[in-house]
Amino acid sequence: QVQLVESGGGLVQAGGSSRLSCAASGRIRSINAMRWYHQTPGKQRELVAAMTRGGITNYADSVKGRFTISRDNAKNTVYLQMNSLKPEDTAVYYCNADVVGGPDYSVMNYWGKGTLVTVSS
Repeated sequence: QVQLVESGGGLVQAGGSSRLSCAASGRIRSINAMRWYHQTPGKQRELVAAMTRGGITNYADSVKGRFTISRDNAKNTVYLQMNSLKPEDTAVYYCNADVVGGPDYSVMNYWGKGTLVTVSS
């Protein structure tokens, strides 16, 4: 079994910065893509940023130039640096990862439980 645990978040003023972390633990051989999603009440979960093991990234248009995803493969950890935060960035942020594990090197997708980021105006 694999667990993803997010940390960071909390209350931030508009224009400020915050850094989220997500550490994966458990039966892990390696991790392919790692991603951050966010979700607000009544809306679907949306992809914010993603990063392959090799370092290729992609971002939602709404966060380009403000958010940066990075990862430490040795620590099985992904980060999301969020700058110039806006009230509309307020959401629960979820970590997601494609984990290679088990004797057959199967790939399974896992989610963290989420961390709330609130941006006050």
